[in-house]
Amino acid sequence: MNLAGQLRPIVAALAVLAATVSTACAQEANDYPTAARAEYVYGCMKANGETRAAIEQCSCSIDVMASIVTYERYVTAETALSMSQVRGNLGVQFRTSEQANSAVNDLRRAQAEAEVRCF
Repeated sequence: MNLAGQLRPIVAALAVLAATVSTACAQEANDYPTAARAEYVYGCMKANGETRAAIEQCSCSIDVMASIVTYERYVTAETALSMSQVRGNLGVQFRTSEQANSAVNDLRRAQAEAEVRCF
């Protein structure tokens, strides 16, 4: 068997590996469910005007945020922000929790980056 014949299986294996890694990276970057993205864009458009420009900017914004913060982290931050509005002990726990504050800070950094890139 010549060298080209010996390299074919290796090249094929590398192609399969590259495709697998590419798919895994794409799935990680796109772990936000469509409904969550749509909800974000809807709220963003309500806050920024219901124009074609707003839909472009808001869509860009959630894409940037999704590239920075995992969906799990996004849910944690959104939950912490929502629950911190509750009065009493329950709200205090969300306002003072290091884990909640860290997730909220990550989300705010991602939002700031999205603002710079998209608006």
